[in-house]
Amino acid sequence: MNIYRITCWLGAIGVIFTAPVAAQIAADGSISTSVISADGLNFTIDNGAVEGNNLFHSFREFSIPTNGSAFFNNAANIQNIFSRITGGNISQIDGLIRANGSANLFLLNPAGILFGPNAQLNIGGSFLGTTADTIRFADGVEFSATNPTATPLLTVSIPVGLQMGETPGTITVQNTGHRLNDNILIRLDFKNNPVGLRVSYGNSLILVGGNINLDGGLLTAQSGQIELGSASSRTVNFKLSEKTWSFDYSDIQQFGEIEFSQQALVDASGAPGGSIHLQGRNISLNEGSIVALTNLGNSRSGNITINASESLELRKVGTDGFSNTRVTLDNLGNGAIGDILVSARELFLQDGGAIVSTNFSGEVGGNIYVNTTNFIKIDGFSAINTSLPSGIDSFNFYNVGRGGNVWIETKQLTIQNGGAIPSVAFGFGTGGNIQVNAFDSIELRGENPLNFTPTGIGMTSFRGNTGQLTINTSRLIVIDGANVSAATQSPGNAGNLTIDATSSIEVSGVGAISGQPSKISAGATVLTPTFQQTFGLPPFPTGNTGDLIVNTPQLQISNGGIVSVSHEGVGNAGNLLINANSILLDRAGSITAATNSGEGGSMNLRTNTLIARNGSSVSTTAGGSGNGGNMTIASPIVVGLENSDITANAFQGRGGNIQITTEGIFLSADSNITASSQLGISGNVSISNLNLQPETLVFLPANTLVNQTPVIASSCLTQRNAQQGRFVVTGNGGLSETPDNLAMPYEAAQVRTVGQLQARGNQALEINNSKQPDRSIQEATGLAFTPDGKLILVINQTQPSPVDDLTCSF
Repeated sequence: MNIYRITCWLGAIGVIFTAPVAAQIAADGSISTSVISADGLNFTIDNGAVEGNNLFHSFREFSIPTNGSAFFNNAANIQNIFSRITGGNISQIDGLIRANGSANLFLLNPAGILFGPNAQLNIGGSFLGTTADTIRFADGVEFSATNPTATPLLTVSIPVGLQMGETPGTITVQNTGHRLNDNILIRLDFKNNPVGLRVSYGNSLILVGGNINLDGGLLTAQSGQIELGSASSRTVNFKLSEKTWSFDYSDIQQFGEIEFSQQALVDASGAPGGSIHLQGRNISLNEGSIVALTNLGNSRSGNITINASESLELRKVGTDGFSNTRVTLDNLGNGAIGDILVSARELFLQDGGAIVSTNFSGEVGGNIYVNTTNFIKIDGFSAINTSLPSGIDSFNFYNVGRGGNVWIETKQLTIQNGGAIPSVAFGFGTGGNIQVNAFDSIELRGENPLNFTPTGIGMTSFRGNTGQLTINTSRLIVIDGANVSAATQSPGNAGNLTIDATSSIEVSGVGAISGQPSKISAGATVLTPTFQQTFGLPPFPTGNTGDLIVNTPQLQISNGGIVSVSHEGVGNAGNLLINANSILLDRAGSITAATNSGEGGSMNLRTNTLIARNGSSVSTTAGGSGNGGNMTIASPIVVGLENSDITANAFQGRGGNIQITTEGIFLSADSNITASSQLGISGNVSISNLNLQPETLVFLPANTLVNQTPVIASSCLTQRNAQQGRFVVTGNGGLSETPDNLAMPYEAAQVRTVGQLQARGNQALEINNSKQPDRSIQEATGLAFTPDGKLILVINQTQPSPVDDLTCSF
């Protein structure tokens, strides 16, 4: 904390708390409340109205000066103390509030409540501070702070609701911020924190009002409940149980703001852990603030629930050097832990802001459920710890047990500049699953420009097995070095990666600084020696990688982008299955299945059109002693142009086999289909026809000569003055059934003698040349689409050159 900030903060506190306050605690006379103070600093509150186990007090003013106190001197049998402030002034509390026994304390002031850095609670029960107008009871009685002249109706009934005014006052909690240890990879240590506002073990700390500000404030309910609700106009209903309360905001139509700043802390950890609920319109956690729930016991803990009718934001590093803002759920006990439940219209995670579930036990980590109706944006990394990305994270550190699952549902998900959604198995236990459902789009862009970590969604194993990664969306865009991956760097196995994109998938480009490709992959990678030493990893991963399954109408891979399964260690690579209406690879785009010494992953591509251009490739490769994976391609049209290859190669092992089922393969002279092994046995290339039925084949007698005249004649114009002829293919890629029974199942294109089809861009144009109707047959030099979408053979030239008359001579 710098000197300037300390000076400003102390100055603000001095204005609020050192200025003299007249009649700091004074009764309003509506109830027999008495207030006694010998020094104007410490106050004793006696009498009041008693109804059964309920005690009622009414004040005109209620403020506690710095290091002062207010003592509710209630009888031991009192269960609930209800205190209202009717004078219209804010309650400024910078001292101690205490009461006898285990009574719950309600403090009601519609004008507002401000807790200073010295404010503390010493009560046996729960505390509810509210700026509501009225407390409602089960029998219909109302205890109002806005109608003090009426004779109060008191009751033995239990409270059931808070009637909020149209403009309820603000509740502010000030302090110097938490002092937690700053390492996301180890458990949080709370021992160096200031005291702040806290209730006794197992009880509830509840603040319900207009806007709620935690300006370095600390709220603690060990194994209890913390409730922060910002609402106005209408009723917040609740149920009071022995220890925890449940709140219902369904009647509220207007919510307010909840803001954390200057390393504010909300903590309900314990044995077992408690629960935390935040309800508001815009909920903003800033400057290293934390919402924390740690389970240390043998029983199940509660949940962290955050409901924002508009937005939830986690941003900025701490004002005292804490590296990020986070919502964190940690399991260190032998019992199960609850979940993180986030509901908002929009979610922003920036500057390392993170929603984190961590398992340090043999049990299961908490699940993370995020549901936004509009979008989620995850951007960047911590300015203090640049290796700490913004994200939604699940970690398992223990040698047994499992990490929590991550489930995300939204309209649009955008992750950029090194942000991430990871699930990591640091211990020998299993990592959690990740499922992302984004109905409109998912866009992953770029990398961390300082350490080159890619933006990504992924699962990683440093020791144990990973979970499964599933992505469902309309459009998936992975560009500028971003990754979607399921990986292992250890003896553990990686799970499967499944992607269903109902519209399209685009993988394109490389990182602006690192030059690393954009990638969708299931693989095992060898990390740097420094990284291996830090995490105790072996030199080479030995676990197997999972399968990569991609389903989409359009898959486009370009500008160095990669879709792959791979293994750089000694395990086996997974299988790659792609189902798409069209697959386009352009400008060094690639689909690969590669392994070092294990078995190469197989590749199965099912599509209507496979086009590879400008140095692109489809390959299975075994770089060491392993065998190359097999490749199966089922596509009516396979096109390889401009040095684009389909290969199944190995070094020492056996080369993989290539099986292509198609109606036509079109390769430029510099493009190849190969299956080879440099030192081992080469694989086989097999090409079959989609419509060929093996049982209809007829074997010809030996030395049978085929008369080619009728075949050629049927393809040529026999009359010089003919106006139109037909170019006929005599079979689906092969010979006719017999020399006498020519099969001509379809026409590839019509040839007009009045003109010539010429390619311009990717369209076919007709060049009229009626003065020279007879044209010789010329070899096609490319492919083009007609205006109605048909693929035809064309001659690429800017101007038609004169040629000889059309003839059947060759």
